[in-house]
Amino acid sequence: MNSIVNSLSAEMIRTDLPDFKAGDRVTVFYKIKEGNKERIQQYQGDVIQRRNAGIDETFTVRKISNGVGVERIFPTNSPFIEKIEVNRRGKVRRARIFYLRTQIGKAARIKEKRS
Repeated sequence: MNSIVNSLSAEMIRTDLPDFKAGDRVTVFYKIKEGNKERIQQYQGDVIQRRNAGIDETFTVRKISNGVGVERIFPTNSPFIEKIEVNRRGKVRRARIFYLRTQIGKAARIKEKRS
């Protein structure tokens, strides 16, 4: 029984998304349906965590909009995610960087990883 569930979830996991982790600045192209119309909305911000694994995996993106911090949680394997672009790689020492919520201004910046 367990092997059947694992094989079904393995088929549903997306492999077309880039590798990214906490601290990276990403742009998520998210498909939104309004009535019978469809459009793609871009959401750009810093990844503050990736959570779970496999079919249940999610990631949280935080951005500052009009001086207010806005966070959004995306399921990684969602069919509504058109694509994800990694704009810059961040250098952080934590897997979950919730400390950004309390920092403002220049203190909230993430150093860029040198390649």
